[in-house]
Amino acid sequence: MSQQQPQRPETEQPLKYGDFFNVKGELADQPIAPQDAAMMQSAEAMVFGKNQKGGPASVMQAAAAKNERSGHASHEDTTQLAGDEGVTVAETKLPGRRIITESVAGQVLGRYVEPLPVTAAAATEGDVEEAPITIGEALAATALTAGEKPVEQSDAAAIQAAEARATGSCIVTPGGLAATAQSAASANEGLAQDVDKIKLNYVLTGAAAKLPADKAATRQDAQGVMEAELRNNPSLTAYPGGVAASVAAAARLNERSS
Repeated sequence: MSQQQPQRPETEQPLKYGDFFNVKGELADQPIAPQDAAMMQSAEAMVFGKNQKGGPASVMQAAAAKNERSGHASHEDTTQLAGDEGVTVAETKLPGRRIITESVAGQVLGRYVEPLPVTAAAATEGDVEEAPITIGEALAATALTAGEKPVEQSDAAAIQAAEARATGSCIVTPGGLAATAQSAASANEGLAQDVDKIKLNYVLTGAAAKLPADKAATRQDAQGVMEAELRNNPSLTAYPGGVAASVAAAARLNERSS
């Protein structure tokens, strides 16, 4: 009677930037972390209005998820280079086309050239200035990057802080984003199953058009929204791709394009 030999566990290496992208130096050897992927998702959503199928964000998300499952990364991990030097999606408009460049720590992961509609192309003649990303646009991007997340008190607090900074008023408008988010968070507290809960995409889809006023996202705005989200989360963490993360991504993109 033969005995089956116990199998030795396979040593699985983390998926690194150099496995997928033409990058060099220290970045090539860094494992792709979940928060890196979340930052790129937010940045892509700001520029494209959605995440690009097969683009850097989707590749990073898949790699980061596998690194998390294999124990090489935790959900809150950020690569030091990405945290220190930033994750960016830059748009350069030229006559008849725009160039999109996606980078981590200054190294390009992907570049796209897209034709512009006739009206948009005409507007770029002699003018390549990029409009800053507004707080409302950052909130709308959250509906794409974290839309299936049930609304919690931390989300409602962050949305209220974002609305106040966008409008310059601390008054919560009945039926506005902050009021809707607070109602959703309160309703969700009485529900046991996530499937029954109100999600962020219900509150934030089309957010920019729902605000009575809006402004370009700044580092100070991002800090205020982050503080509100952290203060109201028992774990004192911000949700990857959530409200605070999206406003922070918008502020970083604005700083780099200014």
